[in-house]
Amino acid sequence: MNKLNFILIFITLFSHKIYGQNIEPTEQTQLQFKGQFSSVAHFNGDNELPLWLGGRYLPQLNYSIELPTNRLIDFEYSANFFGNAGLKPFSESDLSGKIKNYRAWARYSSKQFEIRAGLQKINFGSASILRPLMWFDQLDPRDPLRLTDGVWGVLTRYYFLNNANLWVWGLYGNKNPKGWEFAETTKNKPELGGRFQTPVPKGEAAISFHHRKATTFDLDENIPPFNEIPENRIGFDARFDMVVGWWVEGSWISNKADLDMFTNQQILNIGADYTFGIGNGIYVIYEQLFASYGEKAFSFKNTTSFSLLNLSYPIGMFDNLSAIVYYDWTNNKSYNFINWQKQFDKISLFFMGYWNPEVFQIPTQTTDQNLYGGKGIQVMFVFNH
Repeated sequence: MNKLNFILIFITLFSHKIYGQNIEPTEQTQLQFKGQFSSVAHFNGDNELPLWLGGRYLPQLNYSIELPTNRLIDFEYSANFFGNAGLKPFSESDLSGKIKNYRAWARYSSKQFEIRAGLQKINFGSASILRPLMWFDQLDPRDPLRLTDGVWGVLTRYYFLNNANLWVWGLYGNKNPKGWEFAETTKNKPELGGRFQTPVPKGEAAISFHHRKATTFDLDENIPPFNEIPENRIGFDARFDMVVGWWVEGSWISNKADLDMFTNQQILNIGADYTFGIGNGIYVIYEQLFASYGEKAFSFKNTTSFSLLNLSYPIGMFDNLSAIVYYDWTNNKSYNFINWQKQFDKISLFFMGYWNPEVFQIPTQTTDQNLYGGKGIQVMFVFNH
């Protein structure tokens, strides 16, 4: 079934009848159009193509229909127009561009319940940057726009009166690896999962589960080809506010086939944040990530460990200075990013510098991470309308 046709069927069903009652839309409807244009210039003398120029436009259309008794039907569609040019002045160039769907979903919601179908962002967990529960997105802390591809599926959420909430989702048509995945999802096979989150003293805690079938054809010469491998994930996370905010988040991914060291994957994050009353206030995040891979669960034969320190300081009303430092304890390497943001009414400017190892190995980063190996600078212009 075509993915957009699936959304239209969902819209039709919920437009005619919900819970056995006909819906009569009120006059309270709203149509909104907005968009974001961004351009970037990136220079890194260590790269084969030292100069990169890029542009992106994200137009977004929202439509909502307010219904009686605090119910709402709303829709969102946005596209991603982008192009990049890598240049070695007067000798080499690499041009690329694409137009694709960014978000395309329809939602019905009431005071305690919502169901959303289509291309959407699904993310959760307590960790800030190094996130073991980054199952369906790939947010990059270096990206001030916080862009990430969505997933096709249906997500339902129910909110209890004590602030607990239950999530249930089904995904379909998301072949490419997402989050921490190293193998593709088997074509035409659905993915299913859920999450339950509840208040606890001084904070909240949650447990999550996901099941899919994976394919390892043409993945790696050391990994045998398999099709429709059952893969199960169990995640937990908790966050507490006690003088400082602190959290723990973990994930265990298990495959029902012998994939050598990738058969089992365990990831754990422990972190804290606090705002120090110095000047305008220095916001500090510290996270410690442990990741392990092995044929047997919790064997801890192949491990890696990352520490992260994130500092943010507002300079007046319109400027913010931030820095991120990663340290790879396994390879004894550090990664350093600094970013200055200047905010106007509808315009934002970002000036970023970095000093990293030439071989870039930060976990869970996007596929263009080779651009950030070595030393370089980046300037970004953003206009929101």
